[in-house]
Amino acid sequence: MNQSKNMSVLFMAQAAMIAAIYVVLTMVFAPISYGEVQVRISEALTILPVFTPAAVPGLFIGCLISNILGGCILPDIILGSIATLIGAVGTWVLRNHNKFLAPIPPILANSLIVPFVLRFGYQIPLPIPFMMLTVGLGEIVSCGALGMTIYFALKKYQYRIFK
Repeated sequence: MNQSKNMSVLFMAQAAMIAAIYVVLTMVFAPISYGEVQVRISEALTILPVFTPAAVPGLFIGCLISNILGGCILPDIILGSIATLIGAVGTWVLRNHNKFLAPIPPILANSLIVPFVLRFGYQIPLPIPFMMLTVGLGEIVSCGALGMTIYFALKKYQYRIFK
């Protein structure tokens, strides 16, 4: 009983910390975190479900809070956060596969969902395929390059940090 209580507290603490870090990174880098050309540095944290399942709700809540604080419209708050949730779940599912597959779900989820929010929610007149490219490139930088940097930095310490 005590063991499961400790695990629940650990799970909630990890999720809360990940959410908080996501929000701080999004707000600090706000000028590049929003819009049709964006590199949301906080999306690098979408690699964390490889290490802990607590990252899944942490990333979702962090994105949700960031979108609210960033003044996003309701469809962006909801759909943008769902895109991050889908990406985090996908990374969790792929955690035991090739490490280089881990960033792909958030890259795809955001590249496919966010451009529709930009076009129809914010009325940005750019073609959706072009915004898929711009959002996708930003996600490749944040999830792919920065996320994998975080992966390799944490991999050797994972048992001390997340266990």
